Amino acid sequence: MTQANPLRVGLIGAGGRWGPRAHVPALKGVTEADLYAVCTAHADTAQAAADKFGVTRAYGSDKGLNADPQVEAVAVAVRVPAHFELSKNALEAGKHVFCEWPLGANTKEAEDLAALAREKNLRTIVGLQRRASPAYLYMRELIQQGYVGQVLAVNMTLMNSGVLTRPSDRTWQRDVTLGANTLTITFGHVLDAMCMVVGELVEVSALVATQVPQWFETDTKKYVDVTSPDNIVIQGRLENGAIVNAHVGVQPYHGSGHRLEIYGKDGTLAMIGGGEGGEERRRKILGGHQDDKALQELPVPERFTWVPEAVRNGPAYDVGQMWVKFAEAIRTGSNDDPHLPDFDHAVRRHRTLDAIVRASQTGQRQKIVL
Repeated sequence: MTQANPLRVGLIGAGGRWGPRAHVPALKGVTEADLYAVCTAHADTAQAAADKFGVTRAYGSDKGLNADPQVEAVAVAVRVPAHFELSKNALEAGKHVFCEWPLGANTKEAEDLAALAREKNLRTIVGLQRRASPAYLYMRELIQQGYVGQVLAVNMTLMNSGVLTRPSDRTWQRDVTLGANTLTITFGHVLDAMCMVVGELVEVSALVATQVPQWFETDTKKYVDVTSPDNIVIQGRLENGAIVNAHVGVQPYHGSGHRLEIYGKDGTLAMIGGGEGGEERRRKILGGHQDDKALQELPVPERFTWVPEAVRNGPAYDVGQMWVKFAEAIRTGSNDDPHLPDFDHAVRRHRTLDAIVRASQTGQRQKIVL
């Protein structure tokens, strides 16, 4: 693909948080795709976003955006409860869709969207952007090349900070039925990345808990009840026989960050840091074998990075990586790119999370059908 023929993208959510932070700089920075139009809930805010980002087309509704014949693909970067309707409308209008993760507020929504995409024969991608992370891709290659030999055990932790207080415009996430919480987002992202590197879970025991049942709204000065989980612990087995132990949580203070450790018969690999989205440069890979005195840092080869230097910072890094491959797949008609988690993949991940919740609720180990 040449710069003269970039994928023309319409961004829904140009006035939100994640869209301007991640998708706008990614689309403005790569040559394979172009931020062609922006969409918000109102015409005036859409025009303001267009002026801010240097975009000529602005729409105050997704209906207007979807009616634009020049828009080839739609990016849905809004709150999770709106993912289903906006993605459905875009698919029905014949647009390729990049929807942020989670795909739906529940598995049924994800299944319906995946079925519609297949029916319409449209390309889709879900925002599990660690699948395009250079560090994770290198770690996956090392495992496939036998760096650790037979994988025996995997240990993963991610401890973030801050569940006690937040402004009222962020407390909507307290409702577990809305689909945006520590289980689906924080845990979902690192679980998916782990599975990309070492393989899928086939059985799991779990504890999904809400340790802090109320949040304090900093602007209203009120406490609100919370049903969303903030700590997830799993133990399980991978399809290759390795055992997994993982604890992901959002704690009140001083979270210790992210660590992914992979132990094999011939060596050890570890990723330190970069648990949050947009922390690609903080991810460090360490490795070692039997005769090594200590783990040594393994620099990530440049061949895993597809975005220009200007995009290699913050959330735009991994998101830009995904846009490069998504645009290439649409232009070439390729269906075998492993960096593209489509809506069918999203359904698999939703079902994995469902199995983890069932394991916690029943106290019984759950089988996961791949």
